[in-house]
Order: sequence, then C-alpha cells, then structure tokens
Amino acid sequence: MTSPHVHVPFEKIEHYIDLIRQNRLNLEIYFSSDSLDILGNDQLKSVMGLLDYKPSLSFHAPFMDLSPAAVDRQVRQATISRFNQVLDIAEIMNPLAIVFHSGYEKWKYNLSTDLWLAKSLETWYPLNRRAQSLGCKVAIENIFEDEPTNLRMLMEKMSSDNFGICFDTGHCNLFSIVPIAEWMEQIGTYIIELHLHDNNRSGDQHYPIGEGTFDFNKLFSLLGNKNCIHTIEAHTPERVIKSMDQLKKYTRQA
Repeated sequence: MTSPHVHVPFEKIEHYIDLIRQNRLNLEIYFSSDSLDILGNDQLKSVMGLLDYKPSLSFHAPFMDLSPAAVDRQVRQATISRFNQVLDIAEIMNPLAIVFHSGYEKWKYNLSTDLWLAKSLETWYPLNRRAQSLGCKVAIENIFEDEPTNLRMLMEKMSSDNFGICFDTGHCNLFSIVPIAEWMEQIGTYIIELHLHDNNRSGDQHYPIGEGTFDFNKLFSLLGNKNCIHTIEAHTPERVIKSMDQLKKYTRQA
C-alpha cells in the first residue's frame, strides 16, 4: 500500500502547509463551490509551488446543493458545470481520481432507483469520458445509501474501468442496514478509493480510525490487498496522525 492521502480543503492547504510538507503528505483536495468561485491560476500556481515535493493527489468535488441525478434539467446542468470546473483544475494538477457524491436519497426519489439511475447516466457518461481523457478516474461515494444496490447498478451500467466507487466507512457505519460483507459482495470489485474515518453511529463525527464502532478488521479482511487509494478523512491534525498510525495496523493484517 502506498502512503495514504489526507483530505484537506483547498483553502486550508496554506494554513497546514508546515504539517503537510514536514510529513510529505499525499492529499485529497476538496474544492467547495465557494473556493471554485474565487480560485484563479495564480492561486493554483502558488499552491503547486508549495507542494514541490510532488505528492500523489486526488480531488473531492463540491456537493452542497448539487444533484447529479436531478430530474430538473437546469439543476443537473448547474451540477455538471460545477463538476467541469473541477475537471478544469484536474488538467493542471493531474489528480489520480476525483470523488463525487452519488446524490441518491431513497425517499427523495420515492424509492425509484431506476429514475435516479437514468438521470445519473446523463451526467456521468460525458464527465467520465472527459476525466478518462485526462488520465483521472471518477469515484462515486456512498452517502445516505443504506445498502449498495443503487451503486452496483450504476457501476454495471457505466461499465468503465475509469469509473468506480469511493467507499466511505463513516457513512456506511452511520446509514447501512446491511452487513459490511454485503457491501463488499456487491461493490467491492469496483472500489478505487476508500474514505477512512469512524463514528459511534450517533452522527458523522469523523473520529480517527478505530475510535468508533466501524469494523475495520472486517473491511480489510474482505478487501485483502486490493490496490486502491486510501484517504484519511479525520478532520483535525491530531486525528489524522492517529488514523495514519492505526491504518498501518489494519493494513498489515490484510
């Protein structure tokens, strides 16, 4: 396993740059809609200069208010426009993958997975083609899914080696109503990135790995030595360091 990526908002990179450079961290850079509105080439060049040790990079696209499977065409077009802004940056910074939220909520779509899937495909086909032309994979993250069927259906329909799953342990722990083994049975083969954090199922606390109730031993046992990006999503420096130490233990057991 290569060194993990650490999730950090773009606007926080300079704030944490000493920690980042000292530990030569690989990064998953999150671009919010606000950051995209003010981001220019000078800022990108400045950050790339700070990251002159050439870390491995992945991106996390904006998600607030966005809906890649929106029934309303204008809402979907606004979402696609935001996503293409991230791909514009990918042309410059060359991330390995970009994480996007799935946008699926079963009550929002009145349990109509087929409707969500049809509208999703209208978004992901062209975006995946562009990402693939840039040498960048697309990773769809589980959020409110309580079981993995809709994500498996999306993967099967897309049928692209460039298009896969970002499996989020915290979200699975918080929302899932089925065992982790069922998730891995349905979508394990499609995983290209892991979001690693923990909680006690009362909220999305982003605890360090192993300090909540998620069964990381089971996850890594089921995954074996799968080659994928491991991303730490513990939102303080202290939690990041703890998670990196814990991850070594779990991956040694895999």
